[in-house]
Amino acid sequence: MKRIPHRSLTVFIAAALAVAAPGAVLAQAADAAAPAAASAAPAGSPSQLVLSNSTRILATLESRRAEFTQNRAALRDFIASEFNAMFDRDYSARLVLGVHGRGASDADVKVFADALADSLMQRYGSSLLDLNTKLKVRVKSETPLRGGAIVKVSSEYLRQGNEAVPVDYLMRKVGTQWKVFDVMVEGVSFVQTFRNQFDAPLKQKSIPQVAADIKAGKLQAQAASN
Repeated sequence: MKRIPHRSLTVFIAAALAVAAPGAVLAQAADAAAPAAASAAPAGSPSQLVLSNSTRILATLESRRAEFTQNRAALRDFIASEFNAMFDRDYSARLVLGVHGRGASDADVKVFADALADSLMQRYGSSLLDLNTKLKVRVKSETPLRGGAIVKVSSEYLRQGNEAVPVDYLMRKVGTQWKVFDVMVEGVSFVQTFRNQFDAPLKQKSIPQVAADIKAGKLQAQAASN
């Protein structure tokens, strides 16, 4: 099974945070290094959401690095508040559950979603402190799928002197707000990776039991190959 490399998972978390912010943030200026076409995207569009919030999140991580290094609780609070604001955790969790989620109650899916998100943030959230926040974000394209019900935003995280890291977002509209339900870093899907990983445990136990095992640390979302 292909897993998300540790470095890429750090980028995944940063990428997920990049769009996890209230719509009011869209009034902020976009990255001046971004292509004109992306910068000119309508306010509130998926592309503009990715571009504006990516810049803001990276700037916040840099400006509060010393604080977050000393106060990990503040870092966890920052991650949780941003991540929960716009990442469609429950819908994403249903996709991770796959066939095991068919007919599952919303309550069971939420328990699983919370356990998975908390596990990832606890294990890898601190790695954001090692992230190069001098990254530049470039939105390459915005592609409507399924008649516009889903949008794929393709972007790159540009590192000086290094190859760009491709990051794609799959987003859907919930009410009037665009929400992310999958992030693909270097072509590796968050949803597919963890669907493969938790398939075997879910064949043996119920969703709440697997969620309890994740919460207790008996099962862990694996980021790197053994």
